[in-house]
Amino acid sequence: MEEIVFKVFKAALPTFFMREIKNITDNVSERNLCQRLASYVERQLEQTELAHYYVDNEYNRKQEGHVKTIINHKEVVVTITCDLLIHSRGEVIDHDNLLALEMKKSTASEADKLSDKQRLCALTAIPNERVWGWGGPHPEHVCGYEVGIYMEIDRTRRTCYFERYRHGKLFNSWTESY
Repeated sequence: MEEIVFKVFKAALPTFFMREIKNITDNVSERNLCQRLASYVERQLEQTELAHYYVDNEYNRKQEGHVKTIINHKEVVVTITCDLLIHSRGEVIDHDNLLALEMKKSTASEADKLSDKQRLCALTAIPNERVWGWGGPHPEHVCGYEVGIYMEIDRTRRTCYFERYRHGKLFNSWTESY
């Protein structure tokens, strides 16, 4: 399933960059860019067997309307609001959490960039008895996302740097021009 999710994301990028180039170069907000990206990801998702999943921006809830939390690398409970998620909103118990994306502009602080990367490590960590990933009852915290993506847009260079996370670790990175 991980490769299908990653292919959906990659397939949405050319349209996102082509259609949103003016928004990017005009320096519109990260929230706006994430919402626009979500619409292109959703179109790609609808063409797959994962069409029943949701693409949400700034989603911060889990079962029964509780605030979504993770346990970070320092074993601290942190509330989360991810920039973009592909998930079932708890409807598909076996594989609820598919993709977590954090977007930053290249001008963001290094501390903010690092915080997003650490969140992706926590969100893609392999589930255990303390955190929710898939299967079983709903535990207190979430993790187990199939794919984590860190996306850093540099509007002056017209490039986007990506990092892909899986199993709580950086898997690979690449840069694309637009």
